[in-house]
Amino acid sequence: MTYPLLLGSNLVHVLSILSQNLSYNALSAKFRAFTTNLDRIQIPKNIQEALEIPKLKEAVMEEIRALKKNETWEVMTLPRGKKPVGCKWVFTVKYKADGTVERYKACLVAKGFTQTYDVDYTETFAPVAKLNTIRVLLSLATKLDWSFHQFDIKMSF
Repeated sequence: MTYPLLLGSNLVHVLSILSQNLSYNALSAKFRAFTTNLDRIQIPKNIQEALEIPKLKEAVMEEIRALKKNETWEVMTLPRGKKPVGCKWVFTVKYKADGTVERYKACLVAKGFTQTYDVDYTETFAPVAKLNTIRVLLSLATKLDWSFHQFDIKMSF
C-alpha cells in the first residue's frame, strides 16, 4: 500500500509514512522524560501572568535586585523631545539534563530597536570569543599547566 504525499506542488506516493517508522524506543528513559516534560510548564507572555506564578515572581524579584545592585540605570529627568527606551520581560525555564526544572529565569530587556544610531547612542560593542581563540587558550593552558575554572554568569549585559 502507498500513501499520498504532497511535495511542493507535486503529489507523490510513498511506501510508508514517517509516523510508522519513527520511534522513541532508542532514546534513554531520562531523555524521553525530558522531552515529554518540555511543554508542561507554560511560559508567560507578560509580567501580569508571571507574577501569578510564585517561582517566576521570585525570579522577577531576583532580576530587579541584581539590576539595582549592579547600578544598571539612573533615575533622571527625561530631556525635552526625547522618548524613553521601553522594556520587556522575557521568561524562560532552565532544565537539568534529567528533565527536572533547574530554575526559573526572568530577564528585563530594553527595546533597543526603538533607538536611532548617532542620536540615542553612538557605538556598541559586545566581545565574543571565537572558537579558534578558545582552542588556542586551552592548548596553551594544557601545555603551560595552567588551571581551568568554569563559572556561570547569571546576570550578563
